[in-house]
Amino acid sequence: MIEDINILLKGCAKYDRRCQEKLYQLLYPGLFALCNKFFDEEHDIITALNDGMMNAFNNIKQYNTSKGSLDGWVYSIVRNAAISHVRIKKKEMSYHETMLDMQLEASANPLKNETEEFVLSFLTTLNTTTRAVFNLFYIEGFLIKEIALCLELKEGTVKWHLNEGRNKLKLIYNNNNNSQTYAR
Repeated sequence: MIEDINILLKGCAKYDRRCQEKLYQLLYPGLFALCNKFFDEEHDIITALNDGMMNAFNNIKQYNTSKGSLDGWVYSIVRNAAISHVRIKKKEMSYHETMLDMQLEASANPLKNETEEFVLSFLTTLNTTTRAVFNLFYIEGFLIKEIALCLELKEGTVKWHLNEGRNKLKLIYNNNNNSQTYAR
């Protein structure tokens, strides 16, 4: 397998389309799942994934095997492409900014005991910016300040999006509890 990866890397460095396609297909499932955490629409998911992969292919000569795995390196590039795509979408969207004064702790992750299927299902209920903020904070482990820098938002806006996501999560939990009560 390592020999195959090295052959793909050398081919990708020479812009060999077949090698690029094989690497793309190899990494596609994990990268699609990553981008799916940021966006609802498949078009946005594929756009972010493809932009990230193009960046990876264009910079493949910079990849250093001693600094980490290839899939980890590409994952970071695609995640950054998804963040950039969220920024673009955010600029297209117009919304009222609300400042909240609250304390948030990463240890109070409301998703930590949930299945991946539930988390992905929940994330699809959020708008693009709230989804990106929720994903970066609770799943990727970014700090509020880091998210604000990445998405070019104010820290108060990041807090608002986190609060918005938690409120929607509470509604889902309440609806599930009510439906279980009525089913009895």
